[in-house]
Amino acid sequence: MRGACGCLRMKKALLGLLAILLLAGGAAGVYFYLQRPAEAAIGDTEEHKAAKEDGHASKDDGHGGGSSSQYVELSPLVLPIINEDGLAQVLSIVVVIEVPNNKSAARVKEISPRLTDAYIQEMYGILNRHVALKGGIIQVSMLKERLNTISRRIIGDDMFNDVLLQVVQQRPI
Repeated sequence: MRGACGCLRMKKALLGLLAILLLAGGAAGVYFYLQRPAEAAIGDTEEHKAAKEDGHASKDDGHGGGSSSQYVELSPLVLPIINEDGLAQVLSIVVVIEVPNNKSAARVKEISPRLTDAYIQEMYGILNRHVALKGGIIQVSMLKERLNTISRRIIGDDMFNDVLLQVVQQRPI
């Protein structure tokens, strides 16, 4: 009897040790995976270099002045989406404004609080009326079109090229 009980304890101890090793290995794998630096393309890629050599890439952005576009990132927008049952989702958006030159970039940075306020007011209205939702999913093209319209009204057509959506994330509650 004593031998069977000792064997059972030994099996439980080995299973426990195996479970701990598996958990530790999984945790270490996740840790090292998340600590890996993101790889990004810096500088011109081979396609860009070839296009420049062929004369396909020009410095002119279509707005005169020959300077390349500037990008102004606004503070992230976090909006609740409310339905008849209460809070249904939270929407996080990072908006970047593409401007033709440094002067326009400075102007957009200067009025960014006004832009953010206008974006929130517009999106809060259309999201909570479910105008921009289709099956619970944000219609990104419609959202981008509305943000471009607001930007034209506040910044002016000649001061910006486009509104870019860097991040659109929906989290159900």
